[in-house]
This record gives sequence, C-alpha cells and structure tokens, in this order.
Amino acid sequence: MATLDDAARLALALPEVTEADHHGNRSWTVGGKTFAWERGYSKADLKRFGDETPPRQPVLAVRTDDLIEKEAVLQAGTKGVFTIPHFDGYAAVLIELRSVGKRPLKELLTDGWLACAPPALAERHMRTR
Repeated sequence: MATLDDAARLALALPEVTEADHHGNRSWTVGGKTFAWERGYSKADLKRFGDETPPRQPVLAVRTDDLIEKEAVLQAGTKGVFTIPHFDGYAAVLIELRSVGKRPLKELLTDGWLACAPPALAERHMRTR
C-alpha cells in the first residue's frame, strides 16, 4: 500500500524533478513535462463507472512512453493499475495508491520520468542506476 506522500518522495528522488500544484492537485515534472499527477475523478468519470465502484482515491496518473507501453503495463496486471475511457488514446495509466505496492509504484514513476525526461538526462540516469 502506497500513499501520495510515498509517490511524492519517489518522484522527487529522480533527477531534476519539481513538484507543483495544478488545480489543487500535486504534479511532478522533469524538463518542463509533467510525468505524474494526482488525478481525481470528474463527474463524467464517475458517471461512466455506473453501478461499479471506482478505484479509491488517491489516484495517480503516470505517463508511459507510448500507447504500446501503456497496453503492456495494463496487461502486466499489476494490482492497482488501471485506465478509464477519458485516457483512451493517451499514453498514461492510473494507479490506485491504496492498492499498489511501493516497488511497482517506483518502477512506474521511473518509467514515466524516463518517458518525459530530456534524452541526455535520462541516459545519464540509466548509466548511474
């Protein structure tokens, strides 16, 4: 089980990450690109869930490199990782923090960071890992 503070700590441990407030929610950027953000549900999202209970808040959205990687992440079946119709065609997954383990969360955040980091920074990070 992870918390929003765990996500923040893991994101901020990556090189050159900044945290910002975006419409009352926390987000993390690298090189001017947002790679992870707190994602509440809109009224339309809740309506789409219908009678189904939506994953519990807090939920984190994390970028993937592309739609192929997104599908691979979803197919891996990591507990707490999901998507919603609003994210169809968008290279990002959602994470129910109460359900995901800290190791998978770290991996997902790192992959999101790699998807958005400037290439030279990402390459330096990968060499030092």
